[in-house]
Amino acid sequence: MKKKPAVRRMRAQYFPAVVFVLSFFVMATLTTIQNYILGAHIDYTAIPPHSMIAIVVYWISVSAAFTLLIHWQIKRNYDQPMQTLAKATEDVASGDFSVYVRPLHTADKADYLDVMIMDFNKMVEELGSIETLKTEFFSNVSHEIKTPLSVVQNNAELLQGDRLTERQRKEYAASIIQATKKLSGLITNILKLNRLEQQKIQPAPERYDLCAQLSECALQFEEIWEEKEIAFEADLEDCARIVADESLLELVWNNLLSNAMKFTGKGGTVTLTQTSTADEIIVSVADTGCGMSEETLRHIFDKFYQGDASRATEGNGLGLALSLRVLQLSGGTITAKSVPGEGSAFTVRLPARKGEVNDDL
Repeated sequence: MKKKPAVRRMRAQYFPAVVFVLSFFVMATLTTIQNYILGAHIDYTAIPPHSMIAIVVYWISVSAAFTLLIHWQIKRNYDQPMQTLAKATEDVASGDFSVYVRPLHTADKADYLDVMIMDFNKMVEELGSIETLKTEFFSNVSHEIKTPLSVVQNNAELLQGDRLTERQRKEYAASIIQATKKLSGLITNILKLNRLEQQKIQPAPERYDLCAQLSECALQFEEIWEEKEIAFEADLEDCARIVADESLLELVWNNLLSNAMKFTGKGGTVTLTQTSTADEIIVSVADTGCGMSEETLRHIFDKFYQGDASRATEGNGLGLALSLRVLQLSGGTITAKSVPGEGSAFTVRLPARKGEVNDDL
């Protein structure tokens, strides 16, 4: 195995000669000036040579002591903290995001070095969070891709059988088609979410009728609610103008309606409501489905989060994360309320500008 080259670290000199020479030069200069001033009153030329040597040795000792004192102060207050920070930086560069450097002083006495250390700790914490999210993201993507691929592989192998009935062939083919649609939807959502988060998709606001858009989105699920015998109720205004990116908001309504239909059992009810105030337009999608726990509600907008394992096959956990990002770019908000066993309700609030609500088209 190839050996890694040793990392060269800067080491502070124990006795910095430059500081000593400068200190001695400054003190010798000051002493000379002093002797010139005192020369008018005393004859310093009469001082014996051994006394002059003693004076020089004295100032050399003073310079050395001053140098050591300065070096000790620098080492304690700056060199050692910077060495600690350098070691922590090396650990972070090696992938250790659990590093924490203790500030030198309390918050009320913090100096610039303390601020730098606190910023470093905050940076490491953020890097650790990003690394965790990246790891979880790849793990979840791998899992979500592996599941439909396994379905495709298993059913493709079954289709190779020689004694299959026409009905069996159709069932296996239908399973393959469903799995590929799920895989395609997953990849599409990942790409959309990535482009939104990287701000590669910039909203293109335009003025349009939100009520008409909600009606069109709801009609796309007519076949589903009829098949599941779901009572679909809509309470919309005649017209609600809004300035937003129509194609991006369509993703939000489709995701909310799809989830409501998906998790509402046979004979349940899904309600779509839209109201307006002077400041905002409010859209609510409620259902009488299985509902969610408080723990699920806290993470419902996280990427790939699926609170109930029994519902894992129903989606990929990206729809609500995608909806949240769209609404953030659109200046809106989304909240969720739910009671386990009774249903859930998602409420979207979008800003309405003057003259855009209930105005004739």
